[in-house]
Amino acid sequence: METLSLSLLIIIGLAAITVLVIASNISVTKLVGIANYFHLSSTFMGVTIVSLATSIPEITSHLTASVKILGGSIDYNIGSAIVLGSNIGSDVVQQTLILGLVVLLSGTLYFRKYFLTKSMLPMIGTTVMCLVLGWDGTYSRVDGAILFGTFIIYSYYLYVDERKHYKEEDNQPQSEKIANGIPHNIKEVLRDSAIAIGMLVLTVVGAVYVLSITEIVVERTGIGGSLIGVLTLGVASALPEFTTALAGIRHKENGISLGTLVGSNITNPLVAIGGGALISTYAVPGPLLEWDLPWETITGLILWGILLLTKGKLKKIHAFYLIGLYFVYVILRSVFFAVD
Repeated sequence: METLSLSLLIIIGLAAITVLVIASNISVTKLVGIANYFHLSSTFMGVTIVSLATSIPEITSHLTASVKILGGSIDYNIGSAIVLGSNIGSDVVQQTLILGLVVLLSGTLYFRKYFLTKSMLPMIGTTVMCLVLGWDGTYSRVDGAILFGTFIIYSYYLYVDERKHYKEEDNQPQSEKIANGIPHNIKEVLRDSAIAIGMLVLTVVGAVYVLSITEIVVERTGIGGSLIGVLTLGVASALPEFTTALAGIRHKENGISLGTLVGSNITNPLVAIGGGALISTYAVPGPLLEWDLPWETITGLILWGILLLTKGKLKKIHAFYLIGLYFVYVILRSVFFAVD
């Protein structure tokens, strides 16, 4: 693929994005139907299963980089900078630019009160954890174990809480297509699960192609370090979450859209960074500690504050705030923190 012309690479990238959109639409339809069959809310599915699935590009990138670091086939500092920049950049993109675009396209997005405390606050908390654990300039294997262990504990807590507070009347499908597609027995559940897994695999494959093409384009332009990860790979890595969130909006399932975007911001640092650090440890570039992680924490707090003031409602005006925050982040990052 590295020998292809830039125009052909762009065409392949657009085709991969098309696959992302179609596959994510189908997977959302099947997963929401399965959630209804097992009396699980679409928000729970978004925060756990879907967010984990859409974070596979980040998780795969970390595992690949960690193995290469251990094998000596990639420089420890450069490899760490790229995957950490990609991961954290993806999180910033999701909670500003992508969430803003989703709100613009949907008109209004509603967050329930419990979502603010049980998902939004943990999202901010994981960012603070990454900032504190990385303050010494490294993510050690102990740090990795803390991050990864936190994800297991949090997932178990969500499941127990879901079983305690689930109300069927609050989780009726808003889309006729989804309502008609709810499985009626285990055989249909297995069938729909296989279809959903297949579509999520296609989503990931499409994202990997976009990611690979982005890397080639970046190499040809000569950009380097964590800035690559933050500004380019971070955007490409967030495509599965973006297309899945849009699919949720299209099917009037805000829960799966919100759960995926916020859940991925919990999964990315805890599973991807935690799992990678367990394997090889990472060197944490200064700009990530001085700018990216603090900015992600601040934007998370701003978003949480807006939702508290509006009683969980995001309107188009708030979408422009979020998108504006992203561009301020990008411009200042490029000007003041271009070098690791």
